[in-house]
Order: sequence, then C-alpha cells, then structure tokens
Amino acid sequence: MKRLCTICARSGSRGVVNKNIRQLGNKPLLAYSILQARASKLFQTIAVSSDCDEILNAAHKWGVDYLIKRPKPLAADNAPKVPAIKHCLVSVEELTGETFDIIVDLDVTSPLRYVSDITDVVRLLETRQISNVITGTPAHHSPYFNIVEIDNQGTVKLSKPLAKPIICRQDTPKCYDLNASIYAWQRGALLKNQTIFNDDTILYIMPMERSVDIDSELDFQLVELLMSKRGKDIE
Repeated sequence: MKRLCTICARSGSRGVVNKNIRQLGNKPLLAYSILQARASKLFQTIAVSSDCDEILNAAHKWGVDYLIKRPKPLAADNAPKVPAIKHCLVSVEELTGETFDIIVDLDVTSPLRYVSDITDVVRLLETRQISNVITGTPAHHSPYFNIVEIDNQGTVKLSKPLAKPIICRQDTPKCYDLNASIYAWQRGALLKNQTIFNDDTILYIMPMERSVDIDSELDFQLVELLMSKRGKDIE
C-alpha cells in the first residue's frame, strides 16, 4: 500500500497575509503539517504544492520529498482545492514513476490536529474500503435552531425549518462543521470526482480544540493560544 501526503499552500491569502509561512511559535505554519505527516510514519512520499517559490523554499527546508509548482489557474482565490490535489498527485507520480493507492491532504491552516488523527483517518479509509474520509467537528450552531437566512423580502427564516419546531438546541439533529483538517482518498475516487463528497464519504469527528481553521487574524491568535496551552508542537 503506497501512500502520498499532499500539502497545498498557495500564496495570496487575504485574511492573514503570508499565513502559510508566518511564524507560529518557533516555526512557520507550513512546518506543522510537514512534521505531522512525517511523524505519522504512514507516507512513502510527502509533497508540497504551491504557486509561490518562497513557500516551496520553506517546504524544502522542512524536509518534504517533492516540491510541486502549481499552475496559476489552480492557485486563484476562487480555485477549488481538489484539482490542485489531483495536479500534485499526477505530478509526483510522473516524477517518481510510482502509483499511489492512498492520498491524504493535510491543510496547512489546521495545525492543531494530532498525529493520531491522521493515522485514525487513514485506518478508517483502508479498513472500510470507502472512497474517502473528511474531517469535521460538532457544529456550534444549527440550521434547525439558530442559523437563519434573509429572504428576498428581507425577512428572517430558519435555514432548515422542520414541520415540528424545535424548542431546545439539544434536540436538534446532529450537525458538523467541516474543519478543513484532513482529506483522505482512494486514488480512483480522487481522480474520478471534482468534489469531496461521494456516496460513501465518511466523516471523522474531531473536537473543537483541534479544529480551528486559520482564516483570520483572530483564528491565528486563537491557535497561538491553544498551542501555548498544549505545551508541545506535535502530538
């Protein structure tokens, strides 16, 4: 079983400038995912995909196996992530002459994951023989209870009203926020589809304290706080 870890880190972040190589503790944000992938001992190959030479240079410093220069169209603000992962997979296979069975993408902006989260996701994917596994965390708000939409008339309605209104939040159907931490695919499923959702996709649930996805300065500060309380960089 050959496994590839991809780490996709484009330039041009608007919410947090240069966030992928910004210092978090004593290392750049990018380094956490690289070190976690290495510590898992799951991967024959770890590759970083980026449109930015500075990011690729940082990845080289932290010991990845392959640096994949991403085409500009795959690094635009509105570009979906799956095509970038596919490009990275195909590029590494062309460079190595190998075919990978399992592809795991670690999002740079989710450094609070544990190494055990990675190993558990891969184990789930391989033992269940499903197309893919994605990660999420219990949602703080519910579309059945306290997430609303504004309609064309400017009035507010629940996003997902039920025939029988729910009085207590605890009675709502369970919902989850995707935390953009780990995506794992069987090779065929990744190459066949354009989205992360398949008929047999499974969710691996992580706690909130390991599920902060850095999209803003506030997120970055929260990760810094949680990392300092944890006491060590990689778990």
